[in-house]
Amino acid sequence: METIVNRVAESGIITFDLAPYLPQESDLCIFDLKPFLFREMILKEKDYRAALLQHDWNAYTGKHVAILCSVDAIIPVWAYMLAASNLQGIAASACLGTLIELKQQLIQQRIDNINPEEYRDKRVVIKGCGDTPIPDMAYVAITYKLRPVVKSLMYGEPCSTVPVYKKK
Repeated sequence: METIVNRVAESGIITFDLAPYLPQESDLCIFDLKPFLFREMILKEKDYRAALLQHDWNAYTGKHVAILCSVDAIIPVWAYMLAASNLQGIAASACLGTLIELKQQLIQQRIDNINPEEYRDKRVVIKGCGDTPIPDMAYVAITYKLRPVVKSLMYGEPCSTVPVYKKK
């Protein structure tokens, strides 16, 4: 009887899944300046400061917060700074931008924290198929992080890969 050999398992290829680097939706929220505007157009400093003092900040506890204004209004930079100042010590983090930009920032931070030495001279395939949609920027970020150290970098699944880089 002929023995079946799993050549993929014996290849030494490491599969890198980006899904664990994605933030959980439940950990994300938005702080929108729209409700603080007069007629959804004008930010009055005195009224804004008073409203911030009355605002319930508990909803942001431990969350990653995207600070934005969802209407077309001219918002001075200090208004975003005041929101961030109030979130400090309550929220896990805050950034200026949309929810998508917040997610991308968090993914980038998590990829930046990867120790590339764990992948030195290894054959790595970045998992390309899965149930969780991965932003394209994550593939660029992991490529930039791992390419300097890996023996080869591929995209896809170990049984069917697209070569991205191979050390000469």
